[in-house]
Amino acid sequence: MRIFVTGGAGFIGSAYVRAVLAEEQADVTVLDILSYSGNRANLPASHPRLKFIQGDISDSALLRELLPGHDAIVHFAAESHVDRSIDSAIPFVATNVLGTQILLDEARTAGVGRFVHVSTDEVYGSIEHGSWTETWPLQPNSPYAASKASSDMLALAAHRTHGMDVVVTRCSNNYGEYQFPEKVIPLFVTNLLDGAQVPLYGDGGNIRDWLHVSDHCRGIQLVLEKGRAGEVYNIGGGTELSNRELTGQLLEACGKGWDMVRPVTDRKGHDRRYSLDITKIAEELGYAPQVTLEDGLAATVAWYRENRAWWEPLKARSAL
Repeated sequence: MRIFVTGGAGFIGSAYVRAVLAEEQADVTVLDILSYSGNRANLPASHPRLKFIQGDISDSALLRELLPGHDAIVHFAAESHVDRSIDSAIPFVATNVLGTQILLDEARTAGVGRFVHVSTDEVYGSIEHGSWTETWPLQPNSPYAASKASSDMLALAAHRTHGMDVVVTRCSNNYGEYQFPEKVIPLFVTNLLDGAQVPLYGDGGNIRDWLHVSDHCRGIQLVLEKGRAGEVYNIGGGTELSNRELTGQLLEACGKGWDMVRPVTDRKGHDRRYSLDITKIAEELGYAPQVTLEDGLAATVAWYRENRAWWEPLKARSAL
């Protein structure tokens, strides 16, 4: 099998590529523009079944050259940081919406089979009680989430209009090794390792479901292999924590106290709670998260402690 992975040098994309190369007998082509959060060092330097191309998913001519002969596309490439989308939404629309449509068009022209569109639970908005099923109405509240909801609809429309073999996944908050240090867990861990305070939004009561990136990649592979065309599958971790509870666990893991926490003004339009119902992917495809939050956080903290050479230049360059 030949798999074309967009955004494969980013956090989740590279985790997926490393897993496929280790566990499957597939050839993988990675297309990544290597923006600030993409990093070639996230991928094996010279794996015989990996081909890396630096390029843009909006480059139709490049896609026409690269896509023929591939059996499947797994589409990770996206602008994904909510705070950045609040500052400027245009790059999110350009990449997440227009870029996805160009990729869909070129995939159809090239005759690529399965197209897995990787999305987020943030498209659902915020939920006070219960958990979202895949049929829940989309009510995105940030420019980032709105751009992903738009790309979801374009992907599903390609199935309904053109008969493309498209499947959409929506995941909860990911964490793990190689995550760019603007996101909350690596930001807090690296700050604490450096003896710096961590910024906690508002009252810290916002709740998220946490998913180890390896479990997310396992779910994506199940969807690639066995998911039904035209369907959406939620991929969650089954562990909900408030941001304050998460902060407490990270402080304990890094041997720090609450004096290292600095309250900051809450994010604009900050969703209060996310919660995914994963019954569909569990019953249809046999998915279940395998990494407990306790084990996953311990391994993540250990990785950042042991890999300063990876994250220190990123933080210095981005002034995080």
